[in-house]
Amino acid sequence: MSVVIDDNAGFCFGVVKAIATAEDELSRSEQLYCLGNIVHNDAEVHRLAAKGLRVIDREQLKQLEHTRVLIRAHGEPPETYSIATQRNIQLVDATCPIVLALQKKIKEGYEEMRRVGGQIVIFGKQGHAEVIGLNGQTGNSAIIVSRPDDVEDIRFDRPIRLYSQTTKSKEDYNQLIENIRRRCSSDFVAYNTICNRVSNRAAQLRRFAQGVDAVVFVSGPDSSNGHYLFDLCRQVQPNTFFVTMPGDIDGEALNRFATVGITGATSTPRWLMEQVAEVIKTHAADASAHAAQ
Repeated sequence: MSVVIDDNAGFCFGVVKAIATAEDELSRSEQLYCLGNIVHNDAEVHRLAAKGLRVIDREQLKQLEHTRVLIRAHGEPPETYSIATQRNIQLVDATCPIVLALQKKIKEGYEEMRRVGGQIVIFGKQGHAEVIGLNGQTGNSAIIVSRPDDVEDIRFDRPIRLYSQTTKSKEDYNQLIENIRRRCSSDFVAYNTICNRVSNRAAQLRRFAQGVDAVVFVSGPDSSNGHYLFDLCRQVQPNTFFVTMPGDIDGEALNRFATVGITGATSTPRWLMEQVAEVIKTHAADASAHAAQ
């Protein structure tokens, strides 16, 4: 069996920056708070927890004072910065620059729409950390749309400014744009706000999946990006298996394939994919040894 790791898989720039920031801070102190999981991957969260990164939620943030808190790549709403000021909390801001630029764009669009009675629509997962931060730029007044046909809350006779969560499917976003455009009788502008790393990843992943006999997709179960890329991978390679940890590997199921590809979400660390590859190779070697007896 040949086991190949996807060269294009692994952390995106924003996650790399956030983790490097956390590790740098922890190298100078024994503990750092992080508002929410730094990445949607339990293995990486546990690795950083061992170094002293303590995950808190927004309610716990309100109880802290005179300490340091990391803002992860997903970004935060304005309320978080206000709480930090009130509680004398030093924020270590690792918001992805792409997300930061999108927050600014949405805030500007909100001010424009407020003057003309228009609407801000955000294509994203309700409750997702990035979407909470984006919606916060509108005073939490944006219409959150999760699917291309999820348009019942939009007023098509009023101006619309449409934005997307950076990690959503480009195909689904384009379909949503068309669905709104067909119905809209007022001023409508859709902005291209999907991260190129994610949109380019789709084409790269298709090519990778087509070049192997089976794919093992490594991702945290809560990663929106992971589920999107897994489904895309499975469309071109039906022999695609979703795993979270090396212990999830079904060696017997994989041993019938000559070439197995390992890939993952933009929130999946390279070291975890390498561990998965080693487990698959061990299963294959054990099967070969058993067959030779």
